[in-house]
Amino acid sequence: MKRTVSMLLAAAMALVLLAGLAGCGTQKLTFPDGPKKLAYVPLDDRPDNVERAEYLAESLDYDLLMPDLDLYATKLDGQPLNADGTQAGDQAALYEWVLAQEENGCDRYILSLDQLLSGGLVSSRAMMGENSVTLANGSVLTETELLDSLLSLLSKDPNNQVWLLDSVMRLAPTVGYGGFGLNEYNALRDYGIAARPHLEGDALRVENIVADYRLGVDGQELEVRSAEPLADGAVENYLAARVRKLRLSAHLLGALDGGAYANFHVLIGVDDSSAEDSIQKNEIGYLAANLRQGDWLLSGVDDLAFKAIAKLYLQDCGWDGARVSVRYIGGLEAQPACDYDYQPLDTLVDEHLEFFDLKKLSKAKDADFQILVLTAPAEPERTGDYAWALINALGESRENRIPTVLIDASNNAYGTVIHDALAEQAELGSLLAYSGFLDMAIVTGTAISHGVARYAWLTHTPSPGKDDGANSAFIKALSDSVIKDFAYRNTIRNDLYVYVRDELGGSPDNFYRPEIDRGLVLSALEADMATSAAPVLSNFRSGKILVGLSPWTEADCGTLTLSNYRFPWNRVFEIGMDIHRQASASKS
Repeated sequence: MKRTVSMLLAAAMALVLLAGLAGCGTQKLTFPDGPKKLAYVPLDDRPDNVERAEYLAESLDYDLLMPDLDLYATKLDGQPLNADGTQAGDQAALYEWVLAQEENGCDRYILSLDQLLSGGLVSSRAMMGENSVTLANGSVLTETELLDSLLSLLSKDPNNQVWLLDSVMRLAPTVGYGGFGLNEYNALRDYGIAARPHLEGDALRVENIVADYRLGVDGQELEVRSAEPLADGAVENYLAARVRKLRLSAHLLGALDGGAYANFHVLIGVDDSSAEDSIQKNEIGYLAANLRQGDWLLSGVDDLAFKAIAKLYLQDCGWDGARVSVRYIGGLEAQPACDYDYQPLDTLVDEHLEFFDLKKLSKAKDADFQILVLTAPAEPERTGDYAWALINALGESRENRIPTVLIDASNNAYGTVIHDALAEQAELGSLLAYSGFLDMAIVTGTAISHGVARYAWLTHTPSPGKDDGANSAFIKALSDSVIKDFAYRNTIRNDLYVYVRDELGGSPDNFYRPEIDRGLVLSALEADMATSAAPVLSNFRSGKILVGLSPWTEADCGTLTLSNYRFPWNRVFEIGMDIHRQASASKS
């Protein structure tokens, strides 16, 4: 009798545990032959598209395969060119690299079409017309022929899972590339923001969208207002680049309209945008109307790889969703978080929840994990109250063992105050994910993709606490985001701007225009990081990371060290660095 009662109690407890993870699925994912190979052609060579993507993939037990750096690097004006003699990626070599991965048996792909068809995001904003690509064997393909060939070849293996990343061109091209300057950027961004005639239904076609590029809502031709005269053809070239970009995206969606491409998924990101009814509105409307089931259009571009890697893992692990609570602190969630978003912050968050099959609940205690979002302060005089509320919410989450994603969507409204408070009073390593660097649309997608990926990994890996390689990659991804936001964005970066401009007589946006002693800039970065990153590194060193949910298990973060600092685009805006972790064996 006692044995029967014990068995019943054990069964009941098991049901309770399963109920606590409702929606997560119980399938445990293992790749029998070791890490699954994942072929990845990145958007460009900035850190978010390279090392951060590597960390995320490795934290999910993928072996991320990437082409040689020179094949996808972007070079700003005046900088040393790539091996093919251009400022952009090598479309032919990248196409052939993908085919080589297919020949070697790879069956997981995340491919940036801006890179494969245009040589990178920046180049995609400047290219015009149809361009030819010459392969190593001498054959010549147009860009659309290259795309069609790639899709056809990858579709032959029914085991392939392919994510194709695309973008809606932003409102203006890139300063410092192809001779494009700040005056042109400001003039064309204002021109792009102006509302165009709104198209709907059958009228929402590429030819109509293109025809309306020059027209305002009144049907009259728009004027370009510029502080200084624009270069000849600046407006024409800008519109021609938009036409090319839209036609390529339309061709992609049309080419995939068939049963042979059921395992292909398109993820389109809206690049730097505006809440106004801009030149992007009809483009977005057209693309959204032509997406297939399983394709998505979301705000944000530099986070596309994160979202695709996370979504691919959810596919592989048999994900059937989870329950999540979202709490906003600051009071401005109903409006865009910065000037480069076209949606309110809460709408942007909700769309990402839908993308990852997350059901939003009102109470954290009923959810599988929670998302805390710090907005800009609705009442600036109460910034201290908002900061206290955030710290208190994180403390309660730790006490109640609620896995938590933290998003700083305040757009720098709190300065260093909130970062100092978090470094002193929160256990940063215990978070599922954090993001606060760069534009707010990117911040949202970055944090949620990392957070849901980590939660899914914890619930679908047989022994998550024993996989030190994946846990080390996770802590690198988390600490990279925190360190760059806390230590670099608000303090060091501003100081380096002044140092390069005022003391070295150079441009913070391009160390080659004019050319300066880049070693001096690197030395200044290393010295500043040694001081500014110390509190964050100390926080991680004394903290824990979550390595198991059932039962709740934590492990020491270990000791993190930073090395090999670099400026990948030879500008101050972003940095790269290597993160090393010396793990501790102790758990609690």
